[in-house]
Amino acid sequence: MAEITAALVKDLRETTGAGMMDCKKALTESNGDVQAAIDWLRKKGLSAAAKKSGRVAAEGLVAVALAPGKVALVEVNAETDFLARNETFQNFVEGVAKVALSVGEDVEAIKAAAYPGTGRTVAEETVHQIATIGENIALRRAAVIEVPGGVAAAYVHGAVKPGLGKIGVIVGLTGKADAAIEDLGKKVGMHVAATPGTTALTIAEVDPATLEREKNVLTEQARASGKPENIIEKMVEGRVKKFYEDVVLLEQVWVHDGESKVKDVVKKAGAEIARFVCFRLGEGIDKEATDFAAEVAAAAGV
Repeated sequence: MAEITAALVKDLRETTGAGMMDCKKALTESNGDVQAAIDWLRKKGLSAAAKKSGRVAAEGLVAVALAPGKVALVEVNAETDFLARNETFQNFVEGVAKVALSVGEDVEAIKAAAYPGTGRTVAEETVHQIATIGENIALRRAAVIEVPGGVAAAYVHGAVKPGLGKIGVIVGLTGKADAAIEDLGKKVGMHVAATPGTTALTIAEVDPATLEREKNVLTEQARASGKPENIIEKMVEGRVKKFYEDVVLLEQVWVHDGESKVKDVVKKAGAEIARFVCFRLGEGIDKEATDFAAEVAAAAGV
């Protein structure tokens, strides 16, 4: 039996919003498995959160770089939000995005590539920036989409300047490369930025383990209604459909009109979405909490 510590109970309570004793019981029932405990609380209707990927706490910037039929997206993290407004840091992140556009999305390959105009690699330039700026800086992840003959588009939300911000979405579309498809690509990016649950392009791309977990939770919730199994099966079927509408891009309602399906909008435009990637700054990273005065002191180097 795994040890159920007070810290583990506290973390589960913060994650789910459930009561302390309920969290302790959930962890006991699941032998200390946090994810299983979250599912247990959901089945009992005691969890306020459907799922959680981690507190969004890390700072820095996401950046995009574009070329005909190709687009890159990177996330570079830093310690404080102040650095996102630092021109030197902004220029560095832009440079990293341009390197990714040339090299590809493998982070280690990007780090090993030459950083333009410095005689240093990206990894070496990162160390140089840390020494210059006085904050820890790290390239966390990168994505590159290439659509030969098609359209590569990007949207950045919360931009501090063009191509730099807090949320970045890149989209690749097949079809005639014209202004209309380019505009559609940007609108798809805006849609994804506005729907944080979107994790898959098609139903076939939904992670099987995630789907199985969801069905299990939905089935237990439906059984709690006391209805017959044949009714429960239909209830689960309807709820799974709603789940797809939450996580599958093509199955969602287009945020720009509130009624059309994304797949219908794209089809009507004579295009297909080949791939999309969304980076939300700091998602899944825990950061030690500091007060405002401490952040000011850290930024000032005192």
